[in-house]
Amino acid sequence: MSRSTVPGDAGAVAMPVILAYPTLMSLSALKYDSQGLVAVIAQDAETGEVRMMAYADKTAVEQTLRTGLAHFYSRSRQALWKKGESSGNTLRVRNVWVDCDGDTLIYMVDPAGPSCHTGAQTCFFRRLEADGNLVEAGNDTAAPTLLRLERTLQQRKASNSGKSYTKSLLDAGPTKIDAKLREEAAELGQAIIGESDDRVASEAGDVIYHLLVGLVLREVSLRDLLSELSRRFGQSGHEEKATR
Repeated sequence: MSRSTVPGDAGAVAMPVILAYPTLMSLSALKYDSQGLVAVIAQDAETGEVRMMAYADKTAVEQTLRTGLAHFYSRSRQALWKKGESSGNTLRVRNVWVDCDGDTLIYMVDPAGPSCHTGAQTCFFRRLEADGNLVEAGNDTAAPTLLRLERTLQQRKASNSGKSYTKSLLDAGPTKIDAKLREEAAELGQAIIGESDDRVASEAGDVIYHLLVGLVLREVSLRDLLSELSRRFGQSGHEEKATR
């Protein structure tokens, strides 16, 4: 086990970086290819967004675990490298997961800045269409649903379209959003009491949508919300409420 610090805090309390496979397995038991490498996927620990893919040798994995910062092995330069050593766009690693075959790792990371050398947030900003054409997708990256929704709401906030329901809520301000949240929460509660599972899912979707509209209005990011939820893991709900 190695230790890292919380991103953005130079004097942060150290957190463990956990290699997530059975303790009887060692680094040497990973299935390195003929070049001594394993594939590594860097995934945002909060949003689930895949930030990049690279390769690591045994030393790179050891350095990652020791420092809490993502290290890889450059096949073109034939050298160890630390992500962000020149750009400052580091990837702090919370834990490392190993696939069933032992030849692919996932670094669960807290990214500082863009992760792609092009300046994009993620390396996966191009989409392969059914006809085989490669499309530059812009802000529509390979992101999970909630992150895509947040980005869509942010685009609506910046638009001048009078036809957008989201824009009308944001223009109306916090009082309107508060009223809608209360209305939708009540409808979800009634669905949980006595309606179908489909209705529960639908009403829950309405609550989450309006919740995210409120967060966008207040400029509180989805990542901030998910970080708060992550902070509560391992803590009793009673204890958490008592600290408020």
